[in-house]
Amino acid sequence: MSLPDTGASAWRGHSVLQVPVPPLEGWVRDRTAAYDPGFVSADPRFVHAHVTALGPFVDVLDDDVASRVAAVAAQVEPFPYRLARVATFPNGIVHLAPEPAGPFALLTALLVAEFPDHPPYAGEFAPEPHLTLDLVHGDVTEESTRARLDGLLPVEARADALDLAWWESGRCRLVRRWLLGRGARDVTS
Repeated sequence: MSLPDTGASAWRGHSVLQVPVPPLEGWVRDRTAAYDPGFVSADPRFVHAHVTALGPFVDVLDDDVASRVAAVAAQVEPFPYRLARVATFPNGIVHLAPEPAGPFALLTALLVAEFPDHPPYAGEFAPEPHLTLDLVHGDVTEESTRARLDGLLPVEARADALDLAWWESGRCRLVRRWLLGRGARDVTS
């Protein structure tokens, strides 16, 4: 299956393998809408709030790639995690750090081993599991972001799926979803 024909848009978009975080979907979706409504997906299955497992990823999802992703998803059992700690990377990305981070790191390591031609963040950054919240600029700080989250943290959640999502202004959508664990299977429909 080819991913969307991106035409002549300024940024052609890319796919991301990501673990959806539904409990923070409303908050992340609202922040996304405040910055660029084009990245708010009309696809009701698309989850904006996520922890990236591997991205950017493939432009074409064929049966071979899909089965290889499914095999990796089968190696990682669903796991609980907690999001409570707000932090900021040196580049200004304000994020939540999942605890424990180990299962997310394992999923990324397995995907990198299976798809070495797709280094995390195109090789620009070392992979560190996180859920992006905002970017420090103007009046946005780690402290102001923490205040905006008042009453939402901590989040107790369970990672049970791996999504292949397409990110492009006006075209964000879920491409495929696999369950994690021995019963891993495509549950996109």
